[in-house]
This record gives sequence, structure tokens and C-alpha cells, in this order.
Amino acid sequence: MSVHIGIVGGGIGGLAAALALRARGHRATVFEQAPAFGRVGADINLTPNAVRALDELGVGDALRETAARPSHRISRTWDTGRETSRLEMSDTAERKYGAPQLTIHRADLLSALEAALDPEMIRLGHRLTTLEQEEGQGVRLSFADAPAAEVDAVLGADGIHSVVRTALFGRESPEFTGVVAYRAVFPTDRLDLPDLGAFTKWWGPDPDTQIVTFPLNRGRDTFVFATTRQHSWTEESWTSTGDVAELRRMYGHFHPEARALLNACDSVLKSALYVRDPLPRWSIGCATLLGDAAHPMMPFMAQGAGMAIEDAAVLACAVSEQSRDLAVALRTYENARLARTSRIQLGSRGNTWLKSAEDADWVYGYDAWNALPV
Repeated sequence: MSVHIGIVGGGIGGLAAALALRARGHRATVFEQAPAFGRVGADINLTPNAVRALDELGVGDALRETAARPSHRISRTWDTGRETSRLEMSDTAERKYGAPQLTIHRADLLSALEAALDPEMIRLGHRLTTLEQEEGQGVRLSFADAPAAEVDAVLGADGIHSVVRTALFGRESPEFTGVVAYRAVFPTDRLDLPDLGAFTKWWGPDPDTQIVTFPLNRGRDTFVFATTRQHSWTEESWTSTGDVAELRRMYGHFHPEARALLNACDSVLKSALYVRDPLPRWSIGCATLLGDAAHPMMPFMAQGAGMAIEDAAVLACAVSEQSRDLAVALRTYENARLARTSRIQLGSRGNTWLKSAEDADWVYGYDAWNALPV
């Protein structure tokens, strides 16, 4: 039985969910408040669990056209440079987990997902104002400057400021973590350092301080992501233009190789990191949440995009199994995902995972397309 799912939010999770639902024979419509898709956002790390799910959606080849494929995942100590763990990725990860790790610009991932969808599945300029549902009557979505829509169920994929989340569970504010992040990109050929083709994390003297680097654009560029403590955030926007001199000064006590990475940066963006606590549930009736709307997380396990992509696959499977009762389908989806995303959400706050040699299989080996109980 085919159903019509309305998806609020045209980010990674929303577009992936639309593609997954269509692949399972359902109708999906994405309602995105922006008037057009732009090349915005940061560079992201897609670990094997996410790439495996995307390959099933048929977008893997498009991603590999621009993505880099890190050789290893390396942990190093901030001051001595001592290596504390080294995981082989690339071909080794593909053999072990069914997919490699890919590092890519967020816009390239969004473009691949958008290109795989029919244009009529996406409605731009639709800012949700209210949703109403009555048992057995589906869901009515009202928008600020567009006609209302009737759907069988609604999926809130509208990020940490989710309107759908507020409609379901009441208003609350994201919490500033006291951590800020710096992001920069530079041409790789500026430096002659070991392991520039790897994903490397320099663990700082405290859990909030780190420098992460990984290749982009098939290795032609290097992305730098650094975090540190900051007492407050007074900027109107969560992201602002940063100061390269400040970036270098904040990590002036790090190992010379780590400092060399920062010295190669010409410009930097600075942003505040916000989170919410895990929810005890995501669904009410025929409405549920996905991705950052359900479980926004710190970036320290590099699983934010991956969890949204996994959500999309599991949701599509649950809807296909229980399409005659969507409230049951959404609870099935939630029950299959809640424990895993909560564990990763809290683990990302603690920021200890893979600091030393330990099991990565529980994260990287997850198969979202076969996650529902038999």
C-alpha cells in the first residue's frame, strides 16, 4: 500500500528520506523553507555506515566523483604527537563494512541527493507554521506563504530549530555547550606532512579541545576543524567570520605538525556548538522526527549526517512494513533508532571514542537497511 509522507526540511536527512521512501514505492514531498538550494554548510565526514546506506540509494557513484577517501583514521596526542590509534579505512573499510569512508562538501552531498529526486517532489519556499492531525485523517500542514498540504504522515527533518519538534513536544531552546569550532580549508600542496590523506584527530589537553583534519576534493584540499572552550557566545548568528591569528594562538601549545596545519589556513569560520538532550520519544500519532530535529549532537564522533541518513533508511523500511497503520510504523522506526542515536548523542558529548584502539564496528558496521527486528 503506497502512502504519502510530507517531509519538512530539505537537508541531508530530509532528501535522503524522500529518496528512501520513493525507492520503497511511496510518495514523498519535501517542504523546504528556503527559496532555493545554495552551496552552504561545512565539509562533512561520511563514515562507512552512512556511505553504505547512500550506496543503497544509488547516489554513491556521484559522491565519489568529488569526495576524498581517507586512508586511515588516526588519533594523536596534542603535545607529543604520539599516535594512540590507527584504523585502516579506504579499501580495508570497504571489505570489512561494505563501504569506505568518504569526506565531502555538504553541498556536493545535497546536490547528489537532489539530482536523484524528481523535481516535483521538492517544494521550495514552504515555511511550516502549524501542523494538525486527527486520528485516521492524516496530517494538515500550513505554511506562511504557500497553500496548505494534506499528507498521510509528516516527518520533521527541519534541524535543531525544528518547528515540527516544537509542535509535537513544546518549545525549548538549544543549549550552548561552551564550545566553539573553527573551520578552514587550504590546498594540500601547501604542506609536506605525513598522513595528509588520512582523517587525523589531535586530542587536546581536555575533552573540548581538538584539531581534526581530513582530505577533500579527491585530496586536493585539506579541511581543518578545531574546537575549544569559550565561556559565552554573543554573536547574533551561530556562525561568523573568524580570526586566523586567534585560531593559531588558541593552539599555540600544540605539536609543531598540528600548528603547521593552522599556519596553512588563510581564513576561518567560527561557530558556536549547540545541543539538546536526548528525547524519550520522537513520535506522536502520524508525526515523527529525523536527524538533528530528533537528536542534535556534538561533532566529536562525526556521526551527525550519518545518523540522519540511517534514520531515513530505517524509516522507509518501517513505513513499508506497516503502511496500513502509519502510527505503528513510526513507533517501529523510533524503537529501532532511539537507543543507538541516544548512545551516539551522549558519546559525542563525552568525546572519548577512538582516542585509543577500541571497537569501531558498532558504529561503522551498522546496516540501516536491515535494522528492523525480524
